[in-house]
Amino acid sequence: VLQKGLKENFADAQVSVVDCPDLTQEPFNFPAKGICGKPRIADVGGVPYLIPLVQKEKVYDLNTVAKDIELPGAFILGAGAVSSRVLGINAELIPIVKTKSEKKPAVNGSYVAQINPADKGCLLEKYSSKYTDCEFGLLANLYASEGQPGKVIEVKANGRTGELNFVSCLRQTLEKHYGEKPVGMGGTFVIQKGKAKIHVMPPEFSACPLNTDEDVNNWLKFFEMKAPLICQPVIVSRDPGFDLRVEHTHCFSHHGEGGHYHQDTSPDSVQYLGYFQPAELLFRIDRPQETHLVGRD
Repeated sequence: VLQKGLKENFADAQVSVVDCPDLTQEPFNFPAKGICGKPRIADVGGVPYLIPLVQKEKVYDLNTVAKDIELPGAFILGAGAVSSRVLGINAELIPIVKTKSEKKPAVNGSYVAQINPADKGCLLEKYSSKYTDCEFGLLANLYASEGQPGKVIEVKANGRTGELNFVSCLRQTLEKHYGEKPVGMGGTFVIQKGKAKIHVMPPEFSACPLNTDEDVNNWLKFFEMKAPLICQPVIVSRDPGFDLRVEHTHCFSHHGEGGHYHQDTSPDSVQYLGYFQPAELLFRIDRPQETHLVGRD
């Protein structure tokens, strides 16, 4: 299914089932070997807690989320926002956490991408270099598993010929094929060659209400960032009525760049390599009572 859809959007695409590579190795350096074992997706909070105006009291903990999704000790990947209570500012969170279990403390391998106060560029830092908690704020889309080795879906796609970004292509392919049946996937992929359009939220929350996508885009800071970029996507083919964010991808690198992935900007030369696992369960945590569809891109 995925290979057929990708070939409509990429010059070359190959999808196969393989053994998950050891994700503790380069370029990932994750605190778990794989993305297998009781795979599940959690959509926590939501964009309505950020816009039109921020609700700073919305703070969560990945160790608590792991218990809420009935998988204490889970290995969690995904995309979210930092806890402004901890950092004192707003920033992008790239969560990569082996949550705490009865026997072991949490291992936080997350990254934070923020606007550098010195030069207004991107500042990417390891979360654990400054903080010891596993908090996040406002919203997160998370893929969780036992972090075990096992069989995964390997996706290779080179040379983008269509308009869709890599993640949207995967999601829309699933939606087209499975229709009303929601299919969720998570994992990691690397933009091995090329460049990508990435945004980083500014450190100050907007004092003026952000009421349209145009307002949001004017508030966000956009960058072109270079490969290799290691990305954490969470995809649900369609929303079965839980007010989900159906796709959300954050990325980090080992050269100081990272943030929220939008699209590659070098379609001819881009190369994607990804490892995905379909999720068995979906959890919706702290769903906003008042909602809207602004800023879901």
